[in-house]
Amino acid sequence: MTRLLTPKQVAQAIGVSESSLKRWCDKGLLATIRTAGGHRRLALDEVFQFLRRSDQELVRPELLGLPSNTGRGEIVLTRAREQISAALVTGDEEQCRRIVLDLYLAGQSVCEICDRVLAEAFHEIGDRWECGEVSIYRERRACEIGSRALHELRSAMPTPRVDAPQAIGGTMQSDPYRLPTAMIEVVLRELGWQATSLGTELPSTTFAEALHDNEPKLLWLSISSFASSAQFLEDYAEIHRVAEEVGAAVVVGGRALSTEIRQEMVYSAFCDNLRHMVTFVDTLQAGVGQQQS
Repeated sequence: MTRLLTPKQVAQAIGVSESSLKRWCDKGLLATIRTAGGHRRLALDEVFQFLRRSDQELVRPELLGLPSNTGRGEIVLTRAREQISAALVTGDEEQCRRIVLDLYLAGQSVCEICDRVLAEAFHEIGDRWECGEVSIYRERRACEIGSRALHELRSAMPTPRVDAPQAIGGTMQSDPYRLPTAMIEVVLRELGWQATSLGTELPSTTFAEALHDNEPKLLWLSISSFASSAQFLEDYAEIHRVAEEVGAAVVVGGRALSTEIRQEMVYSAFCDNLRHMVTFVDTLQAGVGQQQS
């Protein structure tokens, strides 16, 4: 549900008078919502988009429920990865939230934030866990913090149009990794898709049901692990068959997809990272737009 803010809250948060803020609203610089009682309210995602478009800065971000110091100071992607990796390992959730939101407010795309900061940080943490440098509880805690940071980022993004193309996805059985599918969801939503992650460890029958019920234009499958390659390929073939029936493109990716496994699969696109997926989806979206026009 979209969080609504009063003009006074927003004005104080960005350090301007309430009358100035209302003038901006009247000029259409900030979209507002009227309550049943006629009071003006601003959606949190609309405030974020205004801040990204304008030169205004956050003076009191805590009034918007954001970490203190959000929006202050420059931050670059390479340094952000190092900082967020350290914060994730130590469990500094406020620092993680601030880094993600700072990057977004600075105009970085969600794809860049996920690919070059979050994904790289989690790869590094995973490697350190395998080497015994990071304990299990720290790695799992980092995943929980990352999930919450992505959810907060999602709330800062514009809501896709109701008539936007639909995409669904998730992970298959024996694959509990939820961060990759959560990242795909927010990246697709930034591209304007009605994207919904169905979750993790889903059987093929559930994917088939979801495809029939929703008839999406795109299905994504994040494949980080499976118990049996033979069973995985059998389940995947069934999912792909149903996706073809409903006219959904199938995008796959993940560290479990070796060259040998991929040779046994049929798909619309295999993506090594989110940037590759964005390139494919841009092409797909152009085709969807031509069909609707």
